[in-house]
Order: sequence, then C-alpha cells, then structure tokens
Amino acid sequence: MGTKLKYSTTCHSQTDGKTKVTNRTLGTLFRALIKPHGKVWDLLLPHAKFSYNKAPSKAIGPSSSKVVYGIDPLSPLDVNPRPLGKKPSADAATRVEGIQKLYELVKGRIEKTNASYQAQTNKHRRKKIF
Repeated sequence: MGTKLKYSTTCHSQTDGKTKVTNRTLGTLFRALIKPHGKVWDLLLPHAKFSYNKAPSKAIGPSSSKVVYGIDPLSPLDVNPRPLGKKPSADAATRVEGIQKLYELVKGRIEKTNASYQAQTNKHRRKKIF
C-alpha cells in the first residue's frame, strides 16, 4: 500500500497542532456524551470511539474507519433489511480496486491539507521575521 511510519518530536508545531485539534474534538465529544451520564462514563467510551471513527474527516474526506477497513461500520440507523433474493457481492478484485481508489483519494487530500498547513506556517514565520 506504500504506507510509511514517521516519528515526530513532541514539540513539533505541525504535529502539536494536529494533536490539539484531535484532543479538542475528543474532549467535546466526551463532554456531550458523558455530561448527562457522569456515573457510567466508562460504559460510554466505546460509543465515543465508534462515533469518532465513523465521522468524516475534514483533512482526509472519508472517515478513518473507511480508510482503514474499506467500509464505514453500520450504525443502527444504517441497518435495513436486504431485499429477498439479493446476495452481497463477493467480487474481491472490485473491492480491492475500490479500496485502492479510496487510498489514492485520501493520499491526495492529505497532501493538499499538509501543503495548506505548510503554507500557513510559512506565512506566519515570514511575519515574525520581518
């Protein structure tokens, strides 16, 4: 698939920004879910994880579940009875091709987002220098 593991330092501004956004999003999600149910907060963590992983990402487009597994997990709202006589397609080649197209789309979105972040960082650095 061409993925690479990259390490980053803890004080790297680009990494810190992405981490801060993720932490802020998770904090908001936890507060919304847990506030009315404070005594059973630990039972709500799987629901929070499911919601976060199912939500589309601004940076990459599709949800992280779709990127990792090739499909979005079904929620109770998504479950509809399948029409009788219809079987799910088992064409593996079509599925692999769809996942590869998805990865290319996500890769392009990440590159575009990173370029935007880099341009913003460079703009702020130029202002500080002059």
